[in-house]
Amino acid sequence: MINHEELFSRACRVIPGGVNSPVRAFNGVGGTPLYVESGKGSKIHAADGRTLTDFCCSWGAMILGHAHDEVVAAIRARAAKGTTFGINTPDEVLFAERLCSLVPCLERVRLVNSGTEAVMTALRIARGVTGRKRIIKFDGCYHGHSDSMLVSAGSGVLTGGMVSSLGVPRHVASDTFVAPYNDINAVNALIREKGAEIAAIIVEPVAGNMGLVMPEPGFLAKLRRSADRCGALLIFDEVINGFRFNFSSYAKLAGVNPDLITLGKVIGGGLPLAAVGGAAVFMDELAPHGKIYQAGTLSGNPLAVAAGLKTLEVLERDDPYPRMAQLGRRMAETVNKAAAAKGAGLHCAQHNGVFTLFCTGDAPVRNLAAAKRCDTQAYARLFHALLKRGYYLPPSQFEVGFISAAHSEAEVMAFAQDVADAWA
Repeated sequence: MINHEELFSRACRVIPGGVNSPVRAFNGVGGTPLYVESGKGSKIHAADGRTLTDFCCSWGAMILGHAHDEVVAAIRARAAKGTTFGINTPDEVLFAERLCSLVPCLERVRLVNSGTEAVMTALRIARGVTGRKRIIKFDGCYHGHSDSMLVSAGSGVLTGGMVSSLGVPRHVASDTFVAPYNDINAVNALIREKGAEIAAIIVEPVAGNMGLVMPEPGFLAKLRRSADRCGALLIFDEVINGFRFNFSSYAKLAGVNPDLITLGKVIGGGLPLAAVGGAAVFMDELAPHGKIYQAGTLSGNPLAVAAGLKTLEVLERDDPYPRMAQLGRRMAETVNKAAAAKGAGLHCAQHNGVFTLFCTGDAPVRNLAAAKRCDTQAYARLFHALLKRGYYLPPSQFEVGFISAAHSEAEVMAFAQDVADAWA
């Protein structure tokens, strides 16, 4: 067994902040970060000997659970033939064909290595084909750490956003307008004033980075009309959403076709893989055919493509979506009923197998302003109480939890009851 405090202390001497991604540092909940040595199914095995039921699931990537036998076998078989070539492989073509056949708005798709890279490319395409530079995004939606997306709402949306990280030039922030999620009136106000300058509207169809926040009825369709009205491209960031709620995109469920879409997490089967795609008229502007440049040595990596192909195969064959949705509903109903009996202060937002335990009396949460009213200290207490009971949740109030195909009904309902018991 390994002492987590000692390991974190060592990490802090060689890794900035001791972590390779900030949310792992437990700043949102306090305490020493967790270190994991292995996982199988719904369980992860911590370096200090604890076994935990995992409701973070690598931030949604592990929809089939950890170390799924068929996915692991596919990765092993591919690794034995070579891990990377920097040359085209047949499986890249097969994978791209699968994605285009399953997602209605995909006529062309380019494989990349991360959601951040996919979004960065989508924005470059939008700017390149429109000849415009400004973007509309939504407060509380996260689209990776490229400069123009590390922007939060300013005192007035028409002034552009405020940088939310050092190192982001202010002129970049001034080209990104930030509207409240679910507020079509704010979007239309921006378009009336700046519509001729807007290259793209980008949105998480189901927001997952201020906790789980659903689009209000008609919101996404109205965004489609607003983008069309001003000649901007509509980008759906489905790095979390894609293949999470159904065997396709959330765009298909909503009946709205974006011009461009980004995918990630689920499609990589647990390996670094993402994609950007959309209408051929836009995607064909990418090099080498067009003049918009994008490249990557490891793009379409054989191991990641093998994991992605096998994950899609298993999802299509087993169709775990109805079961995950049923478990999610039962979990949320149990938590919310218990919370109501104890008085306001906790609400479980849920859609299919995705959920957030909001420590707030506001239900539902519809935008970042409402999410910010959550009691983050209460969430921290709940997180650690559940960690002691053997559950791992996202270590932040403003993230989403996931039920995977590997979770059993007994595990999910025991978790719901323990949430109810731990809430004070």
